[in-house]
Amino acid sequence: MTDPVFLFDPDTDDVPVNGDGLNAGWTITLPASVKRHALGAMRLAEGDGLSLTDGRGLCVKTTLVDAQAGLVSVERVGRQPQPVTRLVLIQALAKTGHDEAAIDMATQIGVDEVIPWQANRSIAKWKAGRTDRKWRQVLGAATEQSRRVWSPELAQCVSSKQVVAICRRACVHGDLVIVLHQDATMSWSSVEDEVSRLADRCLADGRPRSINVVVGPEGGISEQEVSDFVGAGAQSVVLGSNILRASTAGPVALSLLSRALGRFA
Repeated sequence: MTDPVFLFDPDTDDVPVNGDGLNAGWTITLPASVKRHALGAMRLAEGDGLSLTDGRGLCVKTTLVDAQAGLVSVERVGRQPQPVTRLVLIQALAKTGHDEAAIDMATQIGVDEVIPWQANRSIAKWKAGRTDRKWRQVLGAATEQSRRVWSPELAQCVSSKQVVAICRRACVHGDLVIVLHQDATMSWSSVEDEVSRLADRCLADGRPRSINVVVGPEGGISEQEVSDFVGAGAQSVVLGSNILRASTAGPVALSLLSRALGRFA
């Protein structure tokens, strides 16, 4: 069984871990928050394995040697590179926690960046200092649950006008923007063909590229927004005949993209 993974904050937690100079055989003390979770909630005991990560690719595999003191022995230190082809979810704010459910599942699937979007039809409102803190908690918990060593980046909340700017930049840099829309005529199979070509270009020149998935709120994306996004270079795509909730559309699309990119064995 894979060891549980725990996130620490390299900016605030007093942990001698930065990936450089840390060697196997060292004994380090778990941060207080990790100790509470690992020993209090998960009931790990001496001899159990656990891994620490900064959410930026670092993975420190350890073994618990003193539960009372929260001491672990370092077994191995490694760093995982980021994917060359990045998956980005532009998630519209949605009521009753549907947006949080979406980013939770997206993190488990492997999304690399989450961009909150205050869509025209979004009922929920972004509250700086409150909503972003909640979203970071969701992303962090899902990162640990899925045992990732890269936590998704959380960008600033954007307006529809700023999404248009994202679409334009994507065209310039060779990225892809996919707008999920129930009335679109472009099929998902066409998207996967384009994704394959984009992945091949990444492998050929080694330059990172992004695939952005735009998901609207409960009321859907307005016709004006779709028109503006497509006019700026995005592709409007229908996933299928069933209409999905704001909480599930993004994760379904990301799952299909992950499979197309070979992330799912």
